[in-house]
Amino acid sequence: MKRWLCSALILLVSPLATAVEILRWERLPLAVPLQVGQERVVFIERNVRVGLPASLQGKLRVQSAGGALYLLANEAIAPSRLQLQDADDGTLILLDIVAEPAKAGEPLLEAVRIVEAERLAPRDEVGATVARPAPPTPLPVALTRYAAQSLYAPLRTLEPVPGVSTVPLRDDLVLDTLMPELPLAYRALAAWRLEDLWVTAVRLRNTSPRWIELDPRRLQGDFVSATFQHLDLGPKGDATDTSVVYLVTRSHGLAGSLLPSLSPVDAVLNLPRSHDNEE
Repeated sequence: MKRWLCSALILLVSPLATAVEILRWERLPLAVPLQVGQERVVFIERNVRVGLPASLQGKLRVQSAGGALYLLANEAIAPSRLQLQDADDGTLILLDIVAEPAKAGEPLLEAVRIVEAERLAPRDEVGATVARPAPPTPLPVALTRYAAQSLYAPLRTLEPVPGVSTVPLRDDLVLDTLMPELPLAYRALAAWRLEDLWVTAVRLRNTSPRWIELDPRRLQGDFVSATFQHLDLGPKGDATDTSVVYLVTRSHGLAGSLLPSLSPVDAVLNLPRSHDNEE
């Protein structure tokens, strides 16, 4: 069964300080060669899902975090095609990958940034390229991206965000009310703050023998935004049974946005007393 990787928000990323190869998406497959054992980062300005062909299971590790894909070939891979599907409009972007062992003295592969050809730069009436400043990244997006990269991305790719600070987790967090109808186990991993926004990374683990779809509409609480690391969870005990959700709250940490935990009602204790002995 294919596992789709996604981020529930469109997270725009800027290129790293090091060299970045720009690839234009013009509805033709894009070649992204890999070196065995070396992780290659692919930035894309879309909210995409990635489907892994069965032939690549165990050969290629794919992680998605903050608008970036992290591809790591564990062994040589024959030419294969990955499909990146836009979660919003269904548009497909095709990547042709091949992985070979690095040769002696061969430089490391640089990161890749995929842009749509029509978005590269507008032109004025005489055909000259017009510079267009990038729109500012919304704070919830910047904070979520930072949290995801802090947990999963290599340290060399972590983009600094001015003003972000780590905040301690409360010991009394009760997370069972997040999605109470699903058989999940929860654990808060870390939290960060940026201005009046907090983001808390919560690990989700499937405790049932079936696949579970992760739908943000099932979340119970007062959140500015919620971003799942993956779209689903595999059966308990499978390598895919665990994921992370990033919950952004305003003016307070996660505890202030959770629904109260309800204790079971004991009907015997709450029923009115019998009046059989009354006169």
